[in-house]
Amino acid sequence: MDKKDYIPRHADKEDTIEIYNSVIIQYLKDMKDKEIKEAKRKEEDSKKSTEERVKQLYSEDNNVKKKKVVTKKKKKRRIKAWVWTFFIIIFLGIIIYSLYKIVSWKKDNLETSNIINNITEDVEVEEKEDTNAVLASEPSSSDYWFYINYPFIDVDINKLKGKNPDTVGFINVNNTNINYPVVQTTDNDYYLTHSYDKSYNEAGWVFLDYRNNSDFNNKNSIIYAHSRLDKTMFGSLSKVFKNSWYTNKENHIIRVSTEKENTLWEIFSVYKIKEESYYITTDFRSDTEFTNFLNTMKGRSIYDFDVSVKASDKILTLSTCYSDTERTVVHAKLIKISTKEE
Repeated sequence: MDKKDYIPRHADKEDTIEIYNSVIIQYLKDMKDKEIKEAKRKEEDSKKSTEERVKQLYSEDNNVKKKKVVTKKKKKRRIKAWVWTFFIIIFLGIIIYSLYKIVSWKKDNLETSNIINNITEDVEVEEKEDTNAVLASEPSSSDYWFYINYPFIDVDINKLKGKNPDTVGFINVNNTNINYPVVQTTDNDYYLTHSYDKSYNEAGWVFLDYRNNSDFNNKNSIIYAHSRLDKTMFGSLSKVFKNSWYTNKENHIIRVSTEKENTLWEIFSVYKIKEESYYITTDFRSDTEFTNFLNTMKGRSIYDFDVSVKASDKILTLSTCYSDTERTVVHAKLIKISTKEE
């Protein structure tokens, strides 16, 4: 509206002045109101713009945070995926290795069984009486006189040497599966992983300590073998810990046949022990040292066999694994010997 629009067409001079003044005042008031409205509008626009900017910044910040969260989640997913992949690979590796060991174990068992059957078919284990083979006098109450009536086993070792020249004897332990040729080589490692025919086999074979004389005439002759789950080798030696086994004196005899002699050994100690080297000592500096050794071995036994041992005795030690860290040990003393005929 223009200023002149406020002035009527018909008016006196004074009225005109008054009206004019009113118009000016009204105009100024309207302009001020307009300025106030414009300022409010700008303020509202500015406020709105600020709010929108804040919202935009907040939205951008949220987007950044969301991106970070998504990135972290992706990283976590990747890490989880790698962890699961790793464990799956390990698990599959364990399964494959276990299957390999099972197949290998069964293969070794089958080959060992075939070798044992071949030996049984080709080599005769005879029982031989020899009442004149008493080694020493013992009290009449001693079980020695019960065992002295046991027959020897007699095996043609030379025939076995045709199969394996490392053969030094043949061993039999009553009421166990132990009925095998005994071999000996230049160390105690080879026959841990080789069978009687010298083929690689983790079942190994029964062998005499390389430090011993092949005729078993040391103070302490030691025979080793694995404790197999199928009860071959020394697997059945675990029977010695059963009450029904060690309380039956029929079981307390070990028989050995070598190239020149047949021998009978009476068990005087059975026990399990943490892996050590003392019980497999082969050389003793004096009778006193050997007597102390015998008394220690006898004192370890889980059962009192009521057998006397002394410095003049010769003993046979059987050793096998009870667990990864323990050993099953059997000690027997020589009570009867017979020289083979030439």
